[in-house]
Amino acid sequence: MLPGLLANTWHFHEFLAHDVLKKNRGTFEFTGPWFAQMDLIITSDPMNVHYISSKNFSNYPKGPDFRMIMEPLGDGVFNADGDLWKIQRKIIHSVMKHNKFESAVEKVAHQKLETGLIPVLDHASELGTVVDLQDVLKRFAFDNICMLVLGINPNYLSVEFRQTVYANAFNTMEQAVLYRHIVPKCCWKLQKWLQIGEEKKLSRAWKTFDRFLYGRISGRKANMEQQQEEEEEFDLLAAFMEEEEEEVKEDEQICALRKTDKFLRDTAFSFLGAGNDTISSGLVWFFWLVATHPSVENKILEEIKANMVMHKKEEDGEKRFFFKAKQVNSLVYLHAALCETLRLYPPIPYNHKIAAQADILPSGHHIKRNQTVLISYYAMGRIEEIWGNDCLEFKPERWISEKGCIVHVPSYKFTAFHAGPRNCLGKDKALIQMKMVASAVIGNYHVKIAKGHPVSPCNSIILNMKYGLKVQISKRSLL
Repeated sequence: MLPGLLANTWHFHEFLAHDVLKKNRGTFEFTGPWFAQMDLIITSDPMNVHYISSKNFSNYPKGPDFRMIMEPLGDGVFNADGDLWKIQRKIIHSVMKHNKFESAVEKVAHQKLETGLIPVLDHASELGTVVDLQDVLKRFAFDNICMLVLGINPNYLSVEFRQTVYANAFNTMEQAVLYRHIVPKCCWKLQKWLQIGEEKKLSRAWKTFDRFLYGRISGRKANMEQQQEEEEEFDLLAAFMEEEEEEVKEDEQICALRKTDKFLRDTAFSFLGAGNDTISSGLVWFFWLVATHPSVENKILEEIKANMVMHKKEEDGEKRFFFKAKQVNSLVYLHAALCETLRLYPPIPYNHKIAAQADILPSGHHIKRNQTVLISYYAMGRIEEIWGNDCLEFKPERWISEKGCIVHVPSYKFTAFHAGPRNCLGKDKALIQMKMVASAVIGNYHVKIAKGHPVSPCNSIILNMKYGLKVQISKRSLL
């Protein structure tokens, strides 16, 4: 298996989905070199996924190896297990239910559309230049999530495409974490000890980004202590600080932990990670699929025209259309096209688990204690038994019922937002933001893929495009 894996790293996701899992009925036992400690079970079997994610959830934590690899996340919700994870999830759930959070999601996305994304696309259209839409969307997402989580706008997205030190540090940390995923633990640990290679880059980027985060935490605490009369803009960091302890019934140890700067830093970092590249990844694959499927683009345009009760902004005689959060709920076909995109190209292509105790999966495979289990979300979107013989086709219609509603697919089959108790709490808000961006871009511009531009997924913890997405932008009018 290892020689085949190494020979096919250039298209790892496809190789694993079609040449490994499909030929082995959805589950495969991988045995690595004895010194590498890389023996694991890889599965895309929905019954196994349901069992691991829900039915026997307590036996499959993230585990110490995952926390070691994802070390920059600290004790944040995506890294935590047990009581610490439960407490964090309760607090996050409470904050996300707040009306201020819902209005902030819309306000921030709308602001970045008007002052960031639209001016950049206008500029590209006027100059007739080729732009990397993936870079544009990553910058948009970074500004968007920083405003929502930390209450600051880095202005990473602008016509100047300026470089931001902490945004670059965040990207470097992501690449270093990928490196830890794909090389034996002994290799990256040695590099960490010697402070060379990717681990040296990680160490420097980590310090840079932590200075940024801790600075913001100190600033927010100072503002709260001053008890300013003017009500500040909502952000998740401040909301997390203010959340009443009684509502989550914390014990004294967790209560004390939650008040530390380290815990607030880990929480903020987790939010930033969840809302940054995941949103931009989903959107860039969406725009590529729509641009290469004109019939889908036309149906989305027809739906936008039919529901054109929008906010209008006039500048220099030009009109811009932006759907508000509640209005995007009427865009059923657009919602279906986004779900279809996330089925084929889930932003997080794999989920890492470890068996706390020996177990037997529904497929009959035996799991050893402390054995790693890898769930391939990428492969799950390409299973004929779930999606039909046309599972490799981009077909939004599969998500729409005869009554014109979105078809519900169980989360252990449609895994883009995870499944079971660890399912994504921000799913609805993420889809709202994606629909606001998608409708604004498609309603105001025509996106054309640059001639000869290659498109393939990169081998990363986030399913970005390997070569970006080079496009030409031209304005369109729906009036």
